[in-house]
Formats: sequence, C-alpha cells, structure tokens
Amino acid sequence: MLSSLSRSVCRNVGFRAQRAATMSTATFDLTGSFETHNLDTSPSISVEYSKDQLMKQFELMYTMRRMEITCDNEYKARNIRGFCHLYDGQEAVATGIQTSLAAEDSWVTSYRCHCVALARGGSVKTVVGELFGNACGMSKGKGGSMHFYSKENNFFGGHGIVGAQVPVGNGLAFANKYKAKPGEEMNVAIACYGDGAANQGQIWESANMAALWKLPTIFCIENNHYGMGTSIDRHSSITDYYKMGNSIPGIRIDGMNVLAVTEGMRFVKDYCGSGNGPMYVEMMTYRYHGHSMSDPGTTYRNREEIAFTRSTRDPLEFIKKTLIEAGFCDKEELKGVEKGIRKFVQEEVMKAKESPKPSMDSLMEHVLATDIDGSGKSEYPPHIRLPDYAKSYFANGKIE
Repeated sequence: MLSSLSRSVCRNVGFRAQRAATMSTATFDLTGSFETHNLDTSPSISVEYSKDQLMKQFELMYTMRRMEITCDNEYKARNIRGFCHLYDGQEAVATGIQTSLAAEDSWVTSYRCHCVALARGGSVKTVVGELFGNACGMSKGKGGSMHFYSKENNFFGGHGIVGAQVPVGNGLAFANKYKAKPGEEMNVAIACYGDGAANQGQIWESANMAALWKLPTIFCIENNHYGMGTSIDRHSSITDYYKMGNSIPGIRIDGMNVLAVTEGMRFVKDYCGSGNGPMYVEMMTYRYHGHSMSDPGTTYRNREEIAFTRSTRDPLEFIKKTLIEAGFCDKEELKGVEKGIRKFVQEEVMKAKESPKPSMDSLMEHVLATDIDGSGKSEYPPHIRLPDYAKSYFANGKIE
C-alpha cells in the first residue's frame, strides 16, 4: 500500500502504481501526463514495466546527472573551456526518447547535447573527453561541448546555432522516407530544440515542408520555460508549443516523468512512422543550471523556484519512488547503485583526462572529403594558416 504522503507526491507527477498479479512487473497509471492537439487518439495511460526496464532507465538517468555535475566541477576548475550547456533536470526526456526510438531512427539536437550523446551510443569517457578537447572524445576532441556526432548510432549532433538542427532533422526524415520500402513502417527523425528556438523562421519553414510531404519528422520542443533567460510568457505569443504546428498534430508530455516520455514517444513514433506525417511534441521539463555555465540562472528566476521543482518534480526522485513503491527494490539497493555509478563516472573522467590532445596531423581530417561514399577519406588543402604564420602548414613544406 502507498502511504497518504506518497500518494500525494505521486499524483503531483502523474503517477500511481498498482502491483500486477506477478511480482516481475507492475502497472502504472499515467493519467494527466498527456495533452493532445488535432489527434483522435492518444498514448495509453496504463503501462506495464519490469524491474529491469525501470532500473536501466534509472541507471542511465543517474549516470547523466553525475556526468553533468562532474562537468560543472571540471568547468569551474578550468579543465573545460568555452561554452558548456548542462542538461541536469531534463534527463527523463533523453532517456524516454532513447527507450522509444529504434537504433535506425535519426536524432539531431541542440548544443545542450552531452546526455543525448551519452544515450545515443556514447560513454562518459567519450563525452567528457570531448569536453576536455582530447582525442578520445566522440568528435576526436575537435568539436567540444556543442558538437557531438555519431553517424554509426544515427546521432547527427549537437549544433551550435540556435534552431539550425531542425532543417537537418527534416532532411534526415526525407532520407528515411525515401529509403523506406513500400508498405513498411518508416524510420523517423527527431529534431529536438528548446522553447527559445521555437519561433525561428527556419522551423516554421521546415514544418510546412514536412506537412506537405508527410515526412516522418518529430518536432520536439524541450520546454524548460526560460530559453536563454527569458520566461516563455515574455518571449512567445504562443505558449502551448504543441499547438504551434497549426494543422500538424501535437502532444504535450510530462517531461519529468520518464514513463510518460517513453509511452508518449512510442505513440509519436508509431504515428509518424506509419506515413501520417510530422508531429509536434512539447516536453514540459526544467533545467537546474543556467542556460550555460556563464549564466548563474538566478537573475530571471529565484532559488526558491528551483528548490521547489527539485523537491516536487525531480525526474530522478520520481523514478526512485516508482521503483520503491512498485516493490522492485528498497532505498538501500538504490543507494548501492548510485554509489557504483558515482565511482564509475569518476573512473571514466580519469581515463578521459589521460587521453592526449588531437595530433596536428589530424587537423584537417573529416573536413575536405575526397569522395562521397561515406568512407571518411579526406585530404589536406595546400595551405593552412595558423596564428603564428611561421608555423603555418604548406603542402610543399615551404613558406611562400
């Protein structure tokens, strides 16, 4: 039985657990987790999970949290330079999407991409190594915080320009539709962006194209409510982002509830992959850090608001309560898992620190391609101008 306090907390995040007939699974009620626009159907509000399924999601989310906290510390220690946008608070979004998508589906996102890169085939070592600018990084140390990429895992970035990833996502969706066999379900493409980018012209144009051509594009707004530092009611005339596609169907999902994100995205993937065209998805989420590490995040919101969200809607606390209330584990077991993950993250960070910087010989790799067959072969230009002209590269070895 759930205590009255637990019931109250669970209702606040749209969760009620019922023990299934068997001890191996539990059934969860997602009432209140979804709002729809221009849709005759909606995701199921009753879902069944096993302990293994929930534990895998918890482990990934907790790894994301510890990795981002570590990045915060390493940035303050000046081991990470440049821009750095952290994802803590939004872990349920990336985890639920990853659970729902197939490996063959395409994913492109914004510069707040560390945890998406981790979910989509990366490791703590390759993510943190990239932030250090070391050769072990996912982009070989040449991309940095905003430019992760893994073609083999159908992850296409990590983009530093606000909203610029959305037309890329449309192109990925076009390719998926083009390559799909008649009568078979298409692979989808999801383009994630924030509420601050939602009114960009290139997104409206992409949405129009996707609707006209019935592309399997998922326009996913991770609404953390403040853009770069301006609340949504001050920067957008439309705050129901899932309705922004007008005639394009949309759905709003509780982005702090990983079960809701998972079930909602399964519904969206099935809809778009079945040839019905695109869909707008609004994930109601929250970032704990400022927009980037240079933003304290407290000039446009107060500390009490952040603390209240942590205490009532934190996605990690939600899934921990879910596991405990379902009878899958107790607090001590979860503490043991957390301890193991903290140790693992620190070991991965040390490995990343031991990796060397990229060599000068790799400077122009993956820039000028010699063919278009996907082999990755590249060539050097005849001249590369360096800040110290005397150290510039010339193909003939001479300074001209």
